[in-house]
Amino acid sequence: MDGTILVADDDRTIRTVLTQALTRAGCKVHATSSLVTLMRWVEEGKGDLVISDVVMPDGNGLDQLPKIAEERPGLPVIVISAQNTIMTAIQAAEADAFDYLPKPFDLPDLMKRASRALEVKRRAPQVREAPMEDAGGGDLPLVGRTPAMQALYRLVARVMNTDLPVMISGESGTGKSLIARAIHDFSDRRSLPFVVATAADLETLEGPASLISRAKNGSLLFDEVGDLSEGAQARVVRMLDSFTDNAPRVMSTSQANLAQRMDEHGFRQDLFYRLGGVTVSVPSLRERVDDIPLLVDHFLGRAERDGAPVRAFAPEAIDLIRAYSWPGNVRQLENAVRRLLLAGSEEEVTRAEVELVLGNQPAVEPLTGGAEGDKLSGSVAKHLKRYFDLHGEVLPPPGLYQRVLREVELPLIEIALDATGGNQAKCAELLGINRNTLRKKITDLDIRVTRRRKLM
Repeated sequence: MDGTILVADDDRTIRTVLTQALTRAGCKVHATSSLVTLMRWVEEGKGDLVISDVVMPDGNGLDQLPKIAEERPGLPVIVISAQNTIMTAIQAAEADAFDYLPKPFDLPDLMKRASRALEVKRRAPQVREAPMEDAGGGDLPLVGRTPAMQALYRLVARVMNTDLPVMISGESGTGKSLIARAIHDFSDRRSLPFVVATAADLETLEGPASLISRAKNGSLLFDEVGDLSEGAQARVVRMLDSFTDNAPRVMSTSQANLAQRMDEHGFRQDLFYRLGGVTVSVPSLRERVDDIPLLVDHFLGRAERDGAPVRAFAPEAIDLIRAYSWPGNVRQLENAVRRLLLAGSEEEVTRAEVELVLGNQPAVEPLTGGAEGDKLSGSVAKHLKRYFDLHGEVLPPPGLYQRVLREVELPLIEIALDATGGNQAKCAELLGINRNTLRKKITDLDIRVTRRRKLM
C-alpha cells in the first residue's frame, strides 16, 4: 500500500495508532486534530485519501465532505465516528463518503478499506462504492434522498439497537433483505452472526434448535415469512416462545399482505403478533421517482467496474425511465440499466433504446388493449404474457394471484369512486359488493376518496 493519507481526529491515541500502522504499510501520513488544517492540506493538493472523525473541536467532519468533493473530485474519504448510529452512516453515504466505520473500529479492517480506497482512486477516481452495500456487490443499494427514503432511514435508526422484532414489508425488488442486513451491521450485534432462516431449516423438529445455535444472540431473519407452510409457522411460534435473555434479535420480510392472509386464515395470528413488533415499510420505486437518476448513476458506476461499456443517458432517456412504473422496483431498474449499456455502441443511451428495452417489460398501468373493441381479458392476457416473458426461464415470485387482483382492483375502484362522486354507498352498489367490503379495500389499497357532487 502506498500513497499519502490525511488523518483528522481529536483523539491523540487514534492519530498515533493510525500514523504508525499506515507508515508501516508504506504510506506517508499527515495527522491533525483540526478540520481547518485538514481542509488547508486538501486545498493545497496534498493526500490521496482522507480518514476523518465526525465530531471535532472546530466543526463536523461530515460537513466538510461536500467541500472536499468540490475542491478535490475523486479524493476518497473514510469517515470514522463514535456516533455509531445508522443515521451517521446514512449521512456519510449521502455526503458521498467512500466508507464509514463506527468506533471502536478494527485496525486491520480499516487498513483493508484504506488500501481499497487507494486502489479505487488509482483505477477509477470517479467511482466509489456505496458504504451500505455488501462487499460482494450483489445487493441492492440503500440509496435515496426522497422523503420516503429519509423516513425509512429515521425509522431504521430508531429500531436498530432495540430488541423488538422487526417486520420489513415491501414489494419484490425493493431491498427488504438489505434493510435487515443494515439493521444488523450497524447495531450493537454487528460482530455476532447474521443468519437467514430458509424453509428447509424449518421442515424438521430439530431445525429451530439448529437456527438458534447458529444465530447465538446475533440476528435471525425469516425471509418472505408469508411463504412458510402451516407446520413451519407453528415451529417458529414454539421457537420464539422458547427464547431466553440471550436469544437472537428476530427480523422478517414479506411482500405479502400478512394482515389479509391472517384474515383469510393463511397466516397464524399468534405468529403475526410475535413478529410484528415494529413494521418497516420499504417504498416502491414508484413512490420515490426522484431517486431514479441517483440509482441510475449508481448502477452505471457498478456496471463500469464490472467491465461494461462506459455510456451516459440522454436527458430524454432519463425522463422516460422516470415515467415508467417499475413493477420489479430497484432490481428491475438495475437489470434494465445493464441491458441498455450493452444494447448500443454510442456514448449516449437514447430514448429510442430505452423504449425498446422497456417495451418488452411489464408495466403497472390501466389495462387498455391494442385494437378498438379488444376485450379486457385480452388486455390482461397481453399484460401477463409480458410479465412472464420478463422472467425468462425463471418463474415470477410467489403470490402472483393476489398481485394481479390488486392491479385490477385498484383502477376499478378508483374509477368507480370517481364516477359516483366519492359516494361509497353508490360505489358499492355499482360494483355489486358490500359497503364494508368496499371500505376495507379502500384502506388496503390506500385509495384517497374525495367526496364531491357529481354533475351528470
